Amino acid sequence: MGLMDFEWDVAKSDLCQISRNFDFTYVLSVFIDPNLLIEKDQRWDYGEERFRALGVIDEKVFVVIYTKRPSAMRIISARRANRREVRRYEENHSS
Repeated sequence: MGLMDFEWDVAKSDLCQISRNFDFTYVLSVFIDPNLLIEKDQRWDYGEERFRALGVIDEKVFVVIYTKRPSAMRIISARRANRREVRRYEENHSS
């Protein structure tokens, strides 16, 4: 992927730092993973198109939920991947 601009709600990033010990700046590294897996997030009708990025940071798989805006990619949430997501990332990486 080329250079991208990102934006996010600072309060959400701060909450992520408090509850998960990392902020949204930290998870930007997901987007430089050469094995990045991007899926449409179709679990709910969010009123906008959302995506799930699965990528590795420091040997751990993370999930970043984001949407595309005209000026930037907007990060909505981020967390460590669960076992099922790690397996999906690994299966995608090995194929």
